[in-house]
Amino acid sequence: MPAMSHLNSVRSDEAYAEILANWDAQFYAKFTDALGLAKTGARVLDVGCGVGQVVARLTSAGYEAHGVDVSGPNIDKARKLSERCQLYDGRRLPYPDDYFARVGALNVLEHVEEPEDFIRELARVTEPGGRIVISSPNFYRVLGFRDYHPRMRGLATKWQNWKRLRQKRRQMKNDPASVRFDRMTPIVKEPFTPDDDAIVATNPLEMKFFLERNGCLVETLSCTDRHVAAPLDFLLNATPLRHLMFNAFVVARKNRN
Repeated sequence: MPAMSHLNSVRSDEAYAEILANWDAQFYAKFTDALGLAKTGARVLDVGCGVGQVVARLTSAGYEAHGVDVSGPNIDKARKLSERCQLYDGRRLPYPDDYFARVGALNVLEHVEEPEDFIRELARVTEPGGRIVISSPNFYRVLGFRDYHPRMRGLATKWQNWKRLRQKRRQMKNDPASVRFDRMTPIVKEPFTPDDDAIVATNPLEMKFFLERNGCLVETLSCTDRHVAAPLDFLLNATPLRHLMFNAFVVARKNRN
C-alpha cells in the first residue's frame, strides 16, 4: 500500500498534533465504545491513533490497547499516555495476521492513498470473529445540513452525488472487480480545518462493499458517528436513507474460516 497522502508534511506537523490534542472527548466516544465491546484484556488496535486518547481510554478500561500513526509529533504525545503507541509507515500494519480482537480507524480512510488496501490491512490483522470499526465522513451526502466540504454542499452537488451513488450501485452489481473509491483533490487554505486534506470520497456503500470483499460481515451501518439520543438515533438510521446522510459509521465482524 503506498504511503498515506500528504505524508511528508503530516510526519512533522506539530500544529496538527495540537488540534488532535484538543478534540472534544465526545468526538471519539462512540468509536471508543464500539472498540471496547470485547472481553477484558483483549488486544485492540486504533489505526491513526493521533495523540492517543482512544488508546488511553481503552487501556484504562482493561484492554491491551495499541495505536499506530504516521505522525511523529502525534506519537510523541501518544506515548505519554501509552507505550503501545508507535510510528508506522502508512503502508503495512506492523502486526501479524489475526492479531487483534478489535481494530478501528476513526477519520483515517479519507486520507489514505489506497483506501481499498487500507481496509484489506484492517481485516488482515483482525482475528476471525473479531470486530472492525471504521468511521469516516459521507462525502456523497444527498440529505442533510451543516455541509462543511464542497463535495457535500448545495442542491446541484447533492443531485450529482445521488447519480454517482446509483452508478456505483450498478457497478457493484455488474462489475465488482472494477469498483474503487473516487479520489478528490485536497483543499489547501489557511487556517487548516480537519478534512480539508481528504483525498478519498468516503461513503458508507463502498465502505461496506470493501469490508465484505475482505471477508467481513457488516453488522451495523449508521449515519451517526457520535452518541445521540436513542429516539433520534433510531429515526436517522431506521431506513436506507442512512446511506445518504451525514457520516459513515460501520461496524463489521471478520468471518470465521
